[in-house]
Amino acid sequence: MKHEWRKNEKDLYNSKNMPRLINVPQRQYIMLNGQGNPNEADFKDKVSCLYNLAYSIKNIFKVYKQDNTDDIDDFVVYPLESIWHLKNNNNFNKQDLVYTIMICQPNFITQDIFNKALESVKTKKPNLLYDNIVFETIEGHTCVDILHIGSYNDEPISFKLIDDFIKENNLIKLENNHTEIYLSNPNRTKEDKLKTILRVKVK
Repeated sequence: MKHEWRKNEKDLYNSKNMPRLINVPQRQYIMLNGQGNPNEADFKDKVSCLYNLAYSIKNIFKVYKQDNTDDIDDFVVYPLESIWHLKNNNNFNKQDLVYTIMICQPNFITQDIFNKALESVKTKKPNLLYDNIVFETIEGHTCVDILHIGSYNDEPISFKLIDDFIKENNLIKLENNHTEIYLSNPNRTKEDKLKTILRVKVK
């Protein structure tokens, strides 16, 4: 049986174009930190490495499962996510952006599978960036999220709706950053059709 995040975890990805409160459970990720403008080549190189490793994990898992009897023997790779915050909060400059890009991993992926996949991808597609990728768990948290449809540059419109929702419901924003989950491939989707979940931690 194939684990498909859109079906098996649809509550986490069925955000609408109006804010909602959601409890995000503890989850594990492969993660890579960076800094600077996401439109530059360095960011794209990091994303490429992260996806290469994600698919290596998927392939190693399929081989590993040949010796097991569990129902799940394959899974769909999760979408890219990122956590963004500014070094300088006074003046927005994309060069000042600090980020963590990450791809969620099913709870049946172990440290051993990650290690095997990492060694495999280092051999097949050498890149020093792989040495900086980590496999870590993020604790569960409460968020307000919204589905943003359109250009990334228009995200402030959706963040305004989130801020209004937080005030109206007497919530408190916990951190000066936010998470983005990219449901669309920007290389294959028109800018005005891009779908991105925006998520802010609250209490």
